Amino acid sequence: MHIPSCESVNINILTFEEARKKRAESAEYDREKWIYIPDFYSEYRYILGTAGKRSLITIGINPSTAEPDNLDNTLKSVSRIASGNGFDSFIMFNVYAQRATNPDHMDVNFNEALHRENMLAFRWVLEHGGEAPAVWAAWGTIVEKRDYLKRCLYDMVAEGNKYGAKWFMAGKPSAKGHPHHPLYLKKDSKIESFDIEAYLKNF
Repeated sequence: MHIPSCESVNINILTFEEARKKRAESAEYDREKWIYIPDFYSEYRYILGTAGKRSLITIGINPSTAEPDNLDNTLKSVSRIASGNGFDSFIMFNVYAQRATNPDHMDVNFNEALHRENMLAFRWVLEHGGEAPAVWAAWGTIVEKRDYLKRCLYDMVAEGNKYGAKWFMAGKPSAKGHPHHPLYLKKDSKIESFDIEAYLKNF
């Protein structure tokens, strides 16, 4: 179980470009199959996914312990639903990049630098998503855990608009309109269009 050792502002983080180029000698996964940035376990994670020509970009709140060949139940569900909706791969991305098994342990104070690098990572994902990248909003009610997460979402949507991103959801939204978390979705769940702009107005 991963519990952050401290507020993320107190650790040294690699920029997204540094993390993308760095290759850990100890990595024991197939780099032709997996996209993993940074490619070693750390207090934060920018990207985890599989390589393909048509990826479902899935947005959670924050990463947990998943790694290549060692997916948690949420990522297993993401992989199944991506495949069941005609995608040959998935990219797991998060509104905030700090790892925390329990979202209650996320940074109390917003780490501007970590968010900035996370947005650069999101831009990279969108640039590799082809025309009209498919983005699955999958953060559930956890988005209410920290006030700064709403700001992060606004930045993500603005970035997505630059690339013509198409937003989707799966399952029934919460009473407050939050898109369903992947963990408790049926295996054959289908994604459907999600009006992200209307959602943010009513957040």
